Amino acid sequence: MTRFGHAMQKIDERIPGIDLPLMSVSQTRGVIRRSELTDAPQRAESLDAYKVCRRNDIVFNKMSIRAGAMGVAAEDGLVTYHYEVMRPRPGTDSHFICYLMKSSWFTEELIKRERGIGAGDQANVRTTEVPFSVLKTIDAFIPPFREQRAIVDYLDREIARIDMLIEEQQCLIKLLRERRTAVIAHATSNGAQVELRRVIQALRQGWSPNCESWPADGVSEWGVLKVGCANTGRFDPAENKRLPDDETPRPEFAVRRGELVMSRSNTKDLVGAAAVVDGDYPRLLLSDLTYGISLTTDADPSFVAYALASPSVRVQISAASKGMSHSMQKISQRDIRELVVQLPVIDEQRRLANQLDEQTAKISQLIEETERFIELARERRAALITAAVTGQIDVREVA
Repeated sequence: MTRFGHAMQKIDERIPGIDLPLMSVSQTRGVIRRSELTDAPQRAESLDAYKVCRRNDIVFNKMSIRAGAMGVAAEDGLVTYHYEVMRPRPGTDSHFICYLMKSSWFTEELIKRERGIGAGDQANVRTTEVPFSVLKTIDAFIPPFREQRAIVDYLDREIARIDMLIEEQQCLIKLLRERRTAVIAHATSNGAQVELRRVIQALRQGWSPNCESWPADGVSEWGVLKVGCANTGRFDPAENKRLPDDETPRPEFAVRRGELVMSRSNTKDLVGAAAVVDGDYPRLLLSDLTYGISLTTDADPSFVAYALASPSVRVQISAASKGMSHSMQKISQRDIRELVVQLPVIDEQRRLANQLDEQTAKISQLIEETERFIELARERRAALITAAVTGQIDVREVA
């Protein structure tokens, strides 16, 4: 049993004028050059106050250590005050300590200590600073250096295999999504070109009061829709926030069966996402960031929702949306009315919509199954790390 502070030492080295690359910590890639994550310019005019990290030092983000934001530096660099820098003492391997810090055992030790500073719950994981002064009080079983290296070699090999599987499955998901887009593009490429205004019967915007953080059922409880309710192209009534009991509901904003719900504000990729309300939710209200669109009898809502998700219309939405940042784009009612879609006759729209429902459902199922496989692989990776660093696996027998 070794006190963590006896195995690692905090480093707070600052050398004004030193010419080193600016580093960042990624949850998936560890300590890497900031330029590999973003092409944005450095915010600070001077880097004199930045901390120096040396090759083989451990760097972690004090605000998101529990999320796995840590790694071993492969080169010398500079990091901001958000990061802590630790250096191994003699007899301690940095890579072993990094794996130890990613184990569930270590996370539990952090949670115990975070409660002491008022932040033991998961909701505050991103707002709680965990400095080295907290880590150094943890008592851990740290084996001799040779065994540390054996564990690191074993985990490096096994984690690489799992990561390769995950990467392959992520590529499969990308291909499946491309296939879904191609299917939609083909099915919505025929018919007369029509401005959406010609088939819009009503276009309304909702209301955004202060709500609870949990959802309502929309039938017996009042709820206000979040923009994510249409993200996938399928209406998700659970994407809402419950209206407080002391807030007077506004029934005129309730969604209607057969109506298109569209996000007015979202990321560049999701602004304008639309889905058809496929049920009765008399107490589920449109928010200020969502539109409710009722169509004329010349347009099938399901087909129009698919058309709005087609590449040709997404290009129009992307060009029309405006905002100060990529993460918050908005599209106006006028721009929506000016979108051009291709509409065949109504019977053909319905036939194509039914065909797309069947085809996209199969693809979506495959995507869900693949995502579940990735989730299980990540759980396996986390369990393997914990088992290896806590001695549950004798790596000498599985080498």
